[in-house]
Amino acid sequence: MTYTEASMDALRQAGDEFADATVAALFERGEVGAFNALMRYVSTAGAPLPDGLPDVAREYLEATRVPPAWVDWSEMEKARLFFTDNNVHISTALSFASMPACYLVPHVAKLLSTTHGMKYPSKRMAETGQFTVYLMRPDAFEAGSRFIPAAQKVRLLHASIRHHLKSENRWDAEAHGRPICQEDMIGGQMFFSLLVLDSLHRLGIHMSTEGAEAYYYAWRVVGAMLGVDQATVPRTLDEARRFLDLYMVRHMGPSVEGTHLTRQLIDLYEEVVPGALFDPIVSALIRYLIGDTCADWLHVPRTPWDTLVKAAPHLLGVLETIEDRSPLGAWALDRLGHLTTVFELSSLTRGRVMHYAIPDTLKKDYGISSAVSHTHRWTPPAATIS
Repeated sequence: MTYTEASMDALRQAGDEFADATVAALFERGEVGAFNALMRYVSTAGAPLPDGLPDVAREYLEATRVPPAWVDWSEMEKARLFFTDNNVHISTALSFASMPACYLVPHVAKLLSTTHGMKYPSKRMAETGQFTVYLMRPDAFEAGSRFIPAAQKVRLLHASIRHHLKSENRWDAEAHGRPICQEDMIGGQMFFSLLVLDSLHRLGIHMSTEGAEAYYYAWRVVGAMLGVDQATVPRTLDEARRFLDLYMVRHMGPSVEGTHLTRQLIDLYEEVVPGALFDPIVSALIRYLIGDTCADWLHVPRTPWDTLVKAAPHLLGVLETIEDRSPLGAWALDRLGHLTTVFELSSLTRGRVMHYAIPDTLKKDYGISSAVSHTHRWTPPAATIS
């Protein structure tokens, strides 16, 4: 598909009609409270829907309870194995590249600042981490899984944010388009898929083309379940590169909100990193993965670790070689990666389960007003805009 300024402008005006209509009906009928209370008990796929659930919500949940009919399950299994093989690296990329990239888009940073409570900044990362872990479990789309209910709730959460920002006149639609529009939803999908793959490549992680394509495919499935229009979403990694390059050139830049959110992110992970001595590695990793220009826009501090962190690909390369050559080494490193991911997620959630409820209002205190071969490694698609 060819992406142009005109086609991207059209995507800025489009939301998610089905989810938007569901949320509008819930608010119009005063049923949001009842929905949230009952949905806390709907956390696994296939569970019976509770009595008293509003009819419009029941219709939405029935219509979205299964993945798209076009899903290739062999590709999804390849994606799961890719995640298992690289889970700690993917968590690193999500934390230190994907989230800061969101903050590089001023209107996205403004929206995040408007809709997230500042007293619990780990909520953003906890929700993202939990969602990704649910997605990559073997039973993600089977009865008893937690992924599908999470996807259903996140889609309604996005629709509720659009509803509030419009009804409360807290969003300049003429300047920024619809909040969480199709262009931004696809952009977010690129941040959590292609940009993660780019970051793994920059870290020197061994990836096959097959594994990289499967991981991207899994996020295409996620996008469909979150209301992304599949007629406009990039189908291949080359198309994804063209979209992401144009999207970032159209929108990225410095902002007060982006700087504030980045400072929160750094502070959060400095709390997770044991000991003050290693705190600067957080800023150094962000700077290494997103580049100096973007890091300067976000006011990521320079540290003595900036030079040392450039050795990360060499160290990881040694570990990857051990993994490739030794089944026992592969098992040990995969297990270590799993435990590291679990520790990181438990630190972010404080042991809680994130419920993705529909907010009744946007409160004033929100915001600031492997089966993978390593023989032929994946190479990122070339930049399309110089």
